[in-house]
Amino acid sequence: MSQGKLFLIPTYLSSDNDASFMSPMVTEVLKNTQHYFVENVRTARRFISSLKAGITIEDLEFQVLDKKSNWDQMYPLFDPIRNGKDMAVISEAGVPCLADPGNLAVSFAHQTHIRVVPMPGTSSIQMALIASGFNGQRFTFHGYLPIDKAPRQQKIRELEKLSQSGYTQLFMETPYRNQQLIKDILKTCRPDTLLSIAADISGSAEKILTQPISKWQKTDIQIHKIPAIFSFGEFP
Repeated sequence: MSQGKLFLIPTYLSSDNDASFMSPMVTEVLKNTQHYFVENVRTARRFISSLKAGITIEDLEFQVLDKKSNWDQMYPLFDPIRNGKDMAVISEAGVPCLADPGNLAVSFAHQTHIRVVPMPGTSSIQMALIASGFNGQRFTFHGYLPIDKAPRQQKIRELEKLSQSGYTQLFMETPYRNQQLIKDILKTCRPDTLLSIAADISGSAEKILTQPISKWQKTDIQIHKIPAIFSFGEFP
């Protein structure tokens, strides 16, 4: 018996999105897959239901894969693939494995000779970068910054300096801490440093703006609890 494959399934970037944002290829894979790795079972079920693809949710099996998961748990979870069934990793937002714990399953698949198949979809990191006006050939994504104020401000200064080398520096924050992060950036950075903020990408409240810190200090930006990507960079 040939073994199954591990598909990487993208999801919506905004709560406003619907099935029209998904590639037909993704829907077709979901129609033929019953076993999933997910970060949150409830949101994964809601996403699959929203596609209105005639999938019976009660027939599906979900395994939680989050920051608490570890390598030792992986082997038995891959039993369906060893038995010839396909499995899939579903992200909470955007594509799996970018700011997402799905890479644990993917790394296990590679090391146990299981085929990994990424499906087409969008990433908020990618979309924020191309909409920023900054260098799209040389960039670094740093994920979440430190929570504590002093280390956070130190990291902001570090990223600000790195952005002057021509490498775009992207980062993010838990949405309910966005306003505090903005406050720290405005207090820490030089007036001429360029900051891009891309919030609720592809959603009805989408806001994408790149301007110097001096102008941000005069801008009323309210993105509390709204997913956002931040970046420092330079215009050509």
